[in-house]
Amino acid sequence: MFRSLISGTGSYIPTHIQSNLDFLQQAFYANGQLLSSSPKEIIDKFRQITGIEERRYVSGGLTAADIGSIAARHALEDSGVDPEDIDQLIVGHNFGIVLPGTIQSIAVPSLASLIKHQLGIRNPACIAYDLVFGCPGWLQGIIQADAFFKAGIAQKALVIGTETLSRVVDPYDRDSMIFSDGAGAMLLEYRDASVNGRGILSASMQTHALEEVNYIGMEPSGHPNSDPQVRYMKMKGRKVYEFALSHVPAAMKECLDKSGVPVGELKKIFLHQANEKMDDAIVKRFYELYDLQAPENVMPMSIQWLGNSSVATIPTLFDLVRKNQLPPHNIQPGDVVMFASVGAGMNINAVCYRC
Repeated sequence: MFRSLISGTGSYIPTHIQSNLDFLQQAFYANGQLLSSSPKEIIDKFRQITGIEERRYVSGGLTAADIGSIAARHALEDSGVDPEDIDQLIVGHNFGIVLPGTIQSIAVPSLASLIKHQLGIRNPACIAYDLVFGCPGWLQGIIQADAFFKAGIAQKALVIGTETLSRVVDPYDRDSMIFSDGAGAMLLEYRDASVNGRGILSASMQTHALEEVNYIGMEPSGHPNSDPQVRYMKMKGRKVYEFALSHVPAAMKECLDKSGVPVGELKKIFLHQANEKMDDAIVKRFYELYDLQAPENVMPMSIQWLGNSSVATIPTLFDLVRKNQLPPHNIQPGDVVMFASVGAGMNINAVCYRC
């Protein structure tokens, strides 16, 4: 019995810390109107809802390809795999390279090709490609790698999630305080798992693209004097929250049920770090589907100090826990964990894995 096994992980956490206090002098607008609440009132309410106290931004001229390469190197070192033996290099992202002081997304050449170049991989049979799937993009890359393994097309895959969202948000939008920068990577190998049953057990995926398609998109700034031709990432927060609570717990249950693992054996849930209140509600509702209460410490969180770095949140969070850098959370051999995400599309996915 062969399964997709995690042989290495890595991440890049930017060094620049942007705290909530750094927004105290910021004016916030919506629909061309200055919000009546003071910046302090807006920030305090924001913290209560999201749990975010600070976030990380990339410094200097670093790009999404640069930080993705750093995370990838850490994962390769952790795995001991020769980069020349990688069959697929998959990069989940949403905006390509956005240079400092600009708003234009550069997607040619692809981030995957740029990262392969920076890693110095010469093997032309290492196929490098991007995957744009909203915040669930990195996890979709894991699902796609697993499918290629099962099809006999590949045996080793490097899956990276990297984003510099600080360069695509509207500074006058209070939601801009949610987003951050970062990168995470995972090395997967298709190996014999007959001895201990490790590896990917199951997956579930959904795309909702009727009215939900515009819950997260690109729109002009809320400031009345802004250039209407320049677009920034915007989110209908209440719509996203209601959508996630309505659909994500059921998708998670579908994934766990397909794995055949009883819910009581699920040790950790690595949920996309979107919003502390929303993530807590998703996990609570997931366990309610089994007529249970959520166990304590089942969901590690990093959003309080790392913010929402989109595709990078789950691989970064998993890397921290796997390397015992986020106490009291840890993972033991044989533990069953779930990865789950939701984001623009609107897309949802989940994966169950035995460590």
